[in-house]
Amino acid sequence: MPELPEVETVKEGIRPAMSGKIIAKAEVNRPDLRWPFPENMADRLTGSRVTALRRRSKYILVDLDSGETLLIHLGMSGRMLVSGQKIGAFHHPHPAPAKHDHVVLHMDDDSRVTFNDARRFGAMDLMPTAAQEDHWLIRDIGPEPLGNSFDEDYLAAKLKGRNTPIKSALLDQRIVAGLGNIYVCEVLYRAGIHPARKAGKISSKRVASLVPLIRQVLTEAIAAGGSSLRDYRQSDGELGYFQHVFQVYDREGAACLTPDCDRKIRRIVQSGRSSFFCPQCQR
Repeated sequence: MPELPEVETVKEGIRPAMSGKIIAKAEVNRPDLRWPFPENMADRLTGSRVTALRRRSKYILVDLDSGETLLIHLGMSGRMLVSGQKIGAFHHPHPAPAKHDHVVLHMDDDSRVTFNDARRFGAMDLMPTAAQEDHWLIRDIGPEPLGNSFDEDYLAAKLKGRNTPIKSALLDQRIVAGLGNIYVCEVLYRAGIHPARKAGKISSKRVASLVPLIRQVLTEAIAAGGSSLRDYRQSDGELGYFQHVFQVYDREGAACLTPDCDRKIRRIVQSGRSSFFCPQCQR
């Protein structure tokens, strides 16, 4: 599942093709993805001008001058592909329609933004922009980890007394938005905290250290275009490259990268997800 850096990368990839542009024609080629599309979605999108593109947790939000916002969730295999858009000296021609091109947005400058999703676990919805915080997918989400409201005091208060593993707590979208399995593994390694450690048992000093590390890992991943695992691609079809600098994730049996550590990375399963860690460096 794409995490915050992948969704941020895709959002920025489609921005040149959409920001300030009019959706000349919205083409909806099936009635649903993970959930049914909203009623008359094609007609409601057609003729609207895109006023802003934003990200909330793992969702892309496209504000329209019609007073509605298009919510896009990539799911496990969803891809937003841009064609016909001149980016610097490069031009991406329109490809032939593909089998899983479920929603195609034809912009007024002849560029095209296509939502392709082979497994159909993605989603799109339309909601009133003024009431977006009440949308059922957004209303319970915690603060953005790169925003000012996510700080040491906030995280300490949220983790105080919790008997859940720290890995599970950081994956809880009600505590912090957008974090997923990959980046939580990487953060906990840098913090030297075992993923099974009870969140409420971690000292306030070590909890405070998590905040800058979360920001550091996410910022590095965004700069690298995210991590390309299985189906994720950027909007121009290119791969993300952060997976080439993973320190623990997907490195089971490999040597720990900490100097003077002679242990190997281990894997355990927590709530159905793989956790990778160093048994010596993470306590």
